[in-house]
Amino acid sequence: MNRRRFIATGAAGTAGAAVLATPNLASAQPRIRWRCPGSFPKSLDTLYGTQEFIAKRVSEMTDGAFQIQVFGPGELVPALQVLDAVGNGNVECGYTSGYYYLGKDPSLAIVTCIPFGLSTRQHWAWLTHGGGRDLYAEVYRDQGVVGIPAGNTAAQMGGWFRKEIKSVEDLKGLKFRIAGYGGNVLGKLGVVTQQIGGPDIYPALERGVIDGAEWVGPYDDEKLGFNRVAQYYYYPGWWEYSPSIDMMVNARAYDDLPAQYKAVLNAACTEGWHWMAARYDVLNPAALRRLIASGTQLRGFPRDVLTACYRASQDLYAEIGATNPRFKRIHEKWDAFRLEQTQWLRVAEDSLGNFLAATTAQR
Repeated sequence: MNRRRFIATGAAGTAGAAVLATPNLASAQPRIRWRCPGSFPKSLDTLYGTQEFIAKRVSEMTDGAFQIQVFGPGELVPALQVLDAVGNGNVECGYTSGYYYLGKDPSLAIVTCIPFGLSTRQHWAWLTHGGGRDLYAEVYRDQGVVGIPAGNTAAQMGGWFRKEIKSVEDLKGLKFRIAGYGGNVLGKLGVVTQQIGGPDIYPALERGVIDGAEWVGPYDDEKLGFNRVAQYYYYPGWWEYSPSIDMMVNARAYDDLPAQYKAVLNAACTEGWHWMAARYDVLNPAALRRLIASGTQLRGFPRDVLTACYRASQDLYAEIGATNPRFKRIHEKWDAFRLEQTQWLRVAEDSLGNFLAATTAQR
């Protein structure tokens, strides 16, 4: 007998037996099917696309055993009722932003973002190493959900206006669509604010129901056609420096998940958080150039407007904290983290960023 041939054949046979003996991953694990309504229009391939991306990654990492079926606004649940549907157990999970529901608990605004807040990098540090996610778990527990950070648009724009904003006086009486506590801040300066779901913003702006609206940034705003009904495009979006979007999971459904599925879901959401931010960073510059080429007038908010808004936001936080101890406690921790990070990045990154911006402009 050829000894070498016997060894090779035996090794191959052993390997084959091992393959045959390995159980199929999908059949070895429980098969779970969840429904996931979201708050963002299906036409937006980055916002809604991240919801799809997370579902795809969950399926891939469990060999199809854990499936999440995603839905757009209104297909199962209205855009601004996702948290209620998840908390009540009508669906297993939902993709939405906490600040849409701040009427239930003001701390839900901090979960997403509040005016003059954290950058994208700072926000992730706060969530993962600064204690943010642990603090938010307490807020979500009262709503019957577990919140998992699952998306971030990065810095947003200041929105679309039919007329120029040259001073604080120009804000008075302005009807403006905005979400979160940015609306409360602008309300202090005379703006009449409205929270309108994404699919309904364009018709409201077109019909003159509102005078202006903010959404996300150039790529999405171009898709939604806001440049066709408003001429002036302002920056920065000081109320949404880095809004975090969450996968909200019914608390009981989350508890019932096998440990491996919990790990998979959290990993997929982490991927989604960074996938969204990176994709917007790639897509927004070209979209902004197209908007300007089509006639959009790009404007920066005047310094006195930004200063007035900053002061009004600090007044707002003090007022809310005076009547809501939990908001005050979370905000104080968040603000201490923000101040320290701002000083650190001012030295470490902003100095170089400002130099490069000025130098590039001279080329």
